[in-house]
Amino acid sequence: MEQMNRRSFVLGSLAAPAIATGAFGSPNDRIRVAVVGFKSRGRSHIEGFSALPNVEVAALCDIDESVLAKGVKSLEGKSKPATYTDIRKLLEDKSIDAISTATPNHWHALATVWACQAGKDVYVEKPACHNAFEGKKMVEAARRYKRIVQVGTQSRSSAAVQEGVQKLREGVIGDVYMARGLCFKWRDTIGRKDDGPVPKGIHYDLWMGPAPARPFNVNRFHYVWHWNWDYGNGDIGNQGIHQMDMARWGLGVKFPVKAQSLGGHFMFDDDQQTPNVQVATFTFDEGGKKKFLVFEVRHWISNHEAGIGESRGEGGNTIGNLFYGSKGYMVLGEGGYRTFLGQKQEPGPTAKGGGNHFDNFIKAMRSRKAEDLTADVEEGYRSAVLVHLANASYRTGRAVNFDPATEQVVGDPEAAKLMTRVYRKPFVVPEKV
Repeated sequence: MEQMNRRSFVLGSLAAPAIATGAFGSPNDRIRVAVVGFKSRGRSHIEGFSALPNVEVAALCDIDESVLAKGVKSLEGKSKPATYTDIRKLLEDKSIDAISTATPNHWHALATVWACQAGKDVYVEKPACHNAFEGKKMVEAARRYKRIVQVGTQSRSSAAVQEGVQKLREGVIGDVYMARGLCFKWRDTIGRKDDGPVPKGIHYDLWMGPAPARPFNVNRFHYVWHWNWDYGNGDIGNQGIHQMDMARWGLGVKFPVKAQSLGGHFMFDDDQQTPNVQVATFTFDEGGKKKFLVFEVRHWISNHEAGIGESRGEGGNTIGNLFYGSKGYMVLGEGGYRTFLGQKQEPGPTAKGGGNHFDNFIKAMRSRKAEDLTADVEEGYRSAVLVHLANASYRTGRAVNFDPATEQVVGDPEAAKLMTRVYRKPFVVPEKV
């Protein structure tokens, strides 16, 4: 395992950013990206960036040496990336302009903060953060070091989805008072597995990072970490964060005043800690206007709703959003939107179309304007807070009150404690970034 002097890294990383403002003003300027963590979603990062003009996937970093080798092979004929198992060593490479990370959730904040300190821009997968404290630190780091930080809620780069949200703003369905987010995905049982030795080629201490030290277990490792509180946030923070982000965006709100969530882990007797059935509600009160959001997670047999998922046939996932207004409702999902107006629910405006989230990030890197991002880290943080409040309510068994002005849980020390964590040294998200 690669080692380094942590103190020298921190002191060096707090120097002025390596990339000057406007360094990529020309489309002909080559941008060198490093992809960090690509067992699953990160593979699309490699494909997406390597397909863009004047963008090179110049480095790869993964704690699993077999995954690292496959990543290198996937780039044959495109680039010859440098390889790392320790992100800290990668961040010492001054030739790297940005990192794109699809690590487990518990690494998102630290990777982002360290990268900003090292003068690199960041594309970080959803959810932006594993807890609310981390999200605030990510925003602070991006602003302090003038970094471009994009969150991987890629639906925000869809032209049709952007049009749909604009239609909501224009009043196509009247006054929007409520949204529903649907996250109905087929997730089979993960069973039960015993702890065991760390497989050869896996740098497990690096993988655990900020999380508590635990014996190796395949049911706490590749992908299934999503269902363990130490590393993931359940499906509401996995697939669900996309729909949560759309719901908040469509409603035009930032933070709720109250969150409540109920549910449980049904049907399966296995190692999963997070719920596979969850219903969360959020009340917003901004500018004297109250709005309501309902979010539902189901992991097994479910019906489609409002046409969402029907194109996938029986047994397909149902993932999308519904918005309700005084003059109709909107269905947002599957790369577009549909509206139904009046008491007769007559079809209204509709559109379909995609976008390129990776390209949006690169263009914002060139302009050096965070406002050019479709999913700036602050938006990612705000949406992630909803996930964390829902899970805090679920875990404490009661409603959680939240103060949007201070961005803090109110009157509930137990729930407030779940908005942060105890970090395992030296993998500590700092109070002062």
